[in-house]
Amino acid sequence: MANSLLSLRWLFRASLAIECAVALSLACTTAAQQPAIPASTAIVLHAARLLQVDSGRLLEPGEILVEGERIRAAGASVDHPRDAKIIDLGDVTLLPGLIDAHVHLFLHPGAEDLQTVEESVPWRTILAEQAAKADLLAGFTAERDMGTEGAGSADSAVRDAINQGLILGPRLRVSGNAIDILGGHEDAIRFNPAQRVLSNADYANSIPQLIEVMRAQHKEGSDFAKIYETGPDRIIDGELHTPYQYTEAQLAAAVEEAHRLGTGVAVHAMGEPGTLYAAQAGVASIDHATQLSDETMRLMREKQIPAVPTFTIFEYFAEHAASPAVAAREKALLDYKISEFKHQVAAGIPFAVGSDVGPFPHGTQARELELMVRYGMKPLAVLQADLIEGAKLLGWEGQIGQLKPGYLADIIAVPGNPLKDISVVERVSFVMKGGVVVRQ
Repeated sequence: MANSLLSLRWLFRASLAIECAVALSLACTTAAQQPAIPASTAIVLHAARLLQVDSGRLLEPGEILVEGERIRAAGASVDHPRDAKIIDLGDVTLLPGLIDAHVHLFLHPGAEDLQTVEESVPWRTILAEQAAKADLLAGFTAERDMGTEGAGSADSAVRDAINQGLILGPRLRVSGNAIDILGGHEDAIRFNPAQRVLSNADYANSIPQLIEVMRAQHKEGSDFAKIYETGPDRIIDGELHTPYQYTEAQLAAAVEEAHRLGTGVAVHAMGEPGTLYAAQAGVASIDHATQLSDETMRLMREKQIPAVPTFTIFEYFAEHAASPAVAAREKALLDYKISEFKHQVAAGIPFAVGSDVGPFPHGTQARELELMVRYGMKPLAVLQADLIEGAKLLGWEGQIGQLKPGYLADIIAVPGNPLKDISVVERVSFVMKGGVVVRQ
């Protein structure tokens, strides 16, 4: 009887939690967006300006004809079908939906190590759904989730629920858990070893283990593999020191297996020699990329491997450190990163835009574009890195990232002119994804 009562009590609590989560989700959705316009309705968007991302040409005014989920026409003026809904957005600039190539939907501000231990995967999945919604409403219509930090393949469920229209969120490419060595960057090395606290990533200590883990993740729905290649990071006498985790041969084997599966490998790689090994292996992207040698940058140009700087997370950690000593350490790392970034820009390597959002609040990551401009890139170059290079990196080249006929109607509106003030991307006022208005 006691067991039955306990089961009923837990069932009641679970039911109540689900009802509250659904009610909260519906309330947030209602408050954050206007009723969705069916994708089957022809829509004409009219605005003061429209940016052609590839050429940098700013059309005044700008119009887009959307039919179904795709753009039929875009220019200074377009046909207005008799039954089309006309949406005049006023003094704004029309842009393609933003792309964040490095997000963590399953993280939120707070102690990362503790939240991944203390919070259940079901609870973290509910929070991930809210994070996806916040990112979409901020104008990010496509993202690459770079590891669930111990939540396994739960990101596949979030992606599939978005694709089926059950919840709001961006188009997603997901990795499942990241991959790490025993005692590596994401291992629980600061906890009592006797408690056997698991890593926030999947262990792989050899080529056979790498391949086995990648196959298991692919079976569970991953779109690509995320591998930790370096860590921990220290600035010593003004130089970055970050030990590598996998050899070039090991990364090359992972890249070969990813190609067999029809996908790629993204690496967390802060500095040398790990960044060199990643470039030699032909990974899809080098994320963080704080320290790149001349040879590494040569290979990145040759193989068109983009760096994903993730300035926003470095800034956030420096400004929200737990102590003055930690703040000084984080500030030194950020300063070093800024200095190296200027060399990378001058070297002409490709870039994509990723913020590492999760440890800082979802929906605020457009600051990444502003920081990349502040530290050395032109606004148009950053927008091209975000939208054109980002579309390639996510495997949606020719589908998203530009306002052209045949492309998916992922469209946002921002005040002012982003070529003069890139910070306007932090003030998105209109969002359309796949021809459906989700924010107006």
